[in-house]
Amino acid sequence: MQSLSAFLKTAAAVIAVLFCSTICFAQQARTVADFDKGWRFHLGDVSNAEKMTTADKNWRILNLPHDWSIEGQFSKDNPATPEGGALPGGIGWYRKTFTVPASAKSKKLYIDFDGVYQHSDVWINGHHLGFRPNGYISFRYELTPYLNFGRANVIAVKVNNSEQPNSRWYSGSGIYRNVWLVTTNKIAIDHWGTYITTPQVNNEFADVAVEVKINNAAAANAGVTTRVYIYNTDGKLVSGGGTVPPATKQGDTVSILKTTLKVNNPHLWSVDDPYLYKVVSKVFDGDKVVDTYTNTLGIRYFNFDADKGFSLNGKPMKILGVCDHHDLGSLGSAINTRALERQLQILKAMGCNGIRTSHNPPAPELLDLCDRMGFIVMDEAFDMWKMQKTKYDYHLYWDEWHKRDLQDQLLRDRNHPSVFVWSIGNEIGEQYSKTDTAGRNIARELAGIVRSMDNRPITSANNDPGTANNLIASGALDLIGYNYHEFDYAKFHERFPGKKFIATETTSGLETRGYYEMPSDSIRIWPPQWDKPLIREGNNVSAYDNTRPTWGSTHEATWKVMKKYDHLSGMFIWTGFDYLGEPTPYTWPSRSSYFGIIDLAGFPKDIYYMYQSEWTAKPVLHIFPHWNWEPGKMIDIWAYYNNADEVELYLNGKSVGIKKKTGDDLHVMWRLKFEPGTLKAVSRKNGKVVLTKEIKTAGAPAKIELTADRSNIKADGKDLSFITVRVLDKDGNLVPNAANRIKFTVLGGTLVSVDNGNPVSHDSFRANNVKAFHGLALAVVKGRETVGSIRVTATTAGLKPVVVTLNAK
Repeated sequence: MQSLSAFLKTAAAVIAVLFCSTICFAQQARTVADFDKGWRFHLGDVSNAEKMTTADKNWRILNLPHDWSIEGQFSKDNPATPEGGALPGGIGWYRKTFTVPASAKSKKLYIDFDGVYQHSDVWINGHHLGFRPNGYISFRYELTPYLNFGRANVIAVKVNNSEQPNSRWYSGSGIYRNVWLVTTNKIAIDHWGTYITTPQVNNEFADVAVEVKINNAAAANAGVTTRVYIYNTDGKLVSGGGTVPPATKQGDTVSILKTTLKVNNPHLWSVDDPYLYKVVSKVFDGDKVVDTYTNTLGIRYFNFDADKGFSLNGKPMKILGVCDHHDLGSLGSAINTRALERQLQILKAMGCNGIRTSHNPPAPELLDLCDRMGFIVMDEAFDMWKMQKTKYDYHLYWDEWHKRDLQDQLLRDRNHPSVFVWSIGNEIGEQYSKTDTAGRNIARELAGIVRSMDNRPITSANNDPGTANNLIASGALDLIGYNYHEFDYAKFHERFPGKKFIATETTSGLETRGYYEMPSDSIRIWPPQWDKPLIREGNNVSAYDNTRPTWGSTHEATWKVMKKYDHLSGMFIWTGFDYLGEPTPYTWPSRSSYFGIIDLAGFPKDIYYMYQSEWTAKPVLHIFPHWNWEPGKMIDIWAYYNNADEVELYLNGKSVGIKKKTGDDLHVMWRLKFEPGTLKAVSRKNGKVVLTKEIKTAGAPAKIELTADRSNIKADGKDLSFITVRVLDKDGNLVPNAANRIKFTVLGGTLVSVDNGNPVSHDSFRANNVKAFHGLALAVVKGRETVGSIRVTATTAGLKPVVVTLNAK
């Protein structure tokens, strides 16, 4: 994000205490202060809570970001319904008292909200600043005219998420993204005030075009000049420094200054080498620097071709993407940069290189991470237009707000090198109408807004990708987006000659991690009717890749088609991670999805390794299921592998056969009668062993194991360590059906949440204990703002306690 980039956030200056924050102004021209600390919160409506005199000393004290829904109890009677995560909504109030010194009277102050779900009203010192209905959009208000300099100020925010259902998935409730206090001089670069493009790029040079929007609120004319500098990752100046004309600015005006800089021998950004430059824009009043504004820059070029698909920097490449909703599992929708980074790291290790922000603008931190880690982003704007999907959704506000919200999304996100495609809608109802042309007109309007602000390609995610689809027929789309319909991929050009293809949403395979049913080689279509949930004891889905809903396909079936044709530029699988809500193929008591390649707690399902074997060059050999069964039961053993010609399977030292993938096979399978002992798989290439994997029959639970994803975390009160709990037998084998209840004690830090990946669990994520699910559980621990050790102890009945120690630095 532009003014809220990680660079500026690091430089933010703020002192926060529980009851009052005093904003301290450094000598630099612009400050972006973390404004998350020391808020007071009340769940429920309060009369006159916007007034300064309203008593709030008994309100709860907390730091943002905050999601109050995740703190509630799961219930089928909550108005959000199981589709919305079965958690409560309601009305919440936030208040914060802070002081701005009298010396800041010559400055301009703004408050920036990265996202509030939803229907937010904001007041400063009793003055109403504005209303935003969209729960996913970022917005700013100026505070300057209403501040009490040198005295206390009160900002109040009312969040109304009481009218439900308003979402088809879990939304969360509250100020769930970060808040910033921005201070500038009266001559400064405007909000989201730079626009950086690379109109010409090759291996020898890159032209970098920079537009800078200057807001001169000074009363008098000023000799304002702007200079733009480009630095490489080592901090070396590689271009820029000259004055951008015009050199004189009239008082109380806004103007856009343009310049083009050249970078010789550019280091190109790619998914494997996401190299970032830094663009620094400086505004001078005479010889004095009055503003400094920093953006990241990734220099790259790409192309979508009707016949050859996608290429990046001149090299053909499939987009291997996933769709994800915005919740972070047990953390709810409250944004946390480390939690996002962990998700992207798990996906990157699978070979994933793309993210679709289904179905809304994401948190800015996600795009920052995708820039830095190398992901191609489809940045999506809307899940509906004027036609509703749920009773109280955004269609109620479409006419008044859609243009402003789309423009704000584009202004905020268009400098990110990771953003390659804009999606103007997902499965929009207007696509179907046979008589109404509103869908075509809206598609053209939205595409026109995008093109007036940026030149990246536009698509929409169409679950009816026929020629009669109003969005496609409008001619507004650069890429024809298909949701599902993989059986039509090969014939795309018969339907749309000369058009470019993107699979905006694919697959919808269904699995429960660690649960298996035989036989595995028959396809199950669940639910049999798309609009009627399946009723079945236990609400489990076998983790073999053999279950799909009526509209979807299995993971293997989809990938076989996608990898076959060059014109298929890429795919976004539904979904990378399980998410709260939409518990297809079931309804209550399920409260989260089964679609993920990775479960809600972040534990990979078996299908993860199929993608890893196909999408990466790293050697892979993954065999499943576990080896704890009733004697004599026939069990299907699958193996995903790569970099090998064959896999040989042994049971208790005796070979049960060599299997080789033939044709378009993506796995091999054996069917064996269970007998306790050891399964061993050996993959070979040219007769030489590549990998060996073993699975042993596990005994009774004998011990628990704690493994932290990171032992060293920042002492900033926000960084997290994700601690995996494994229930093991005496020999160290995972006990596949272990359901021990694990209790946690944390000294020196905070237990933030617990999870196990079970879509049917109704235990609170905020408890201090959790039942293992198929032998695994998760504890999420946060450090404090003090350096020191964090001691995490896990106990369960009948077993010895286990301790893991973290360091907050």
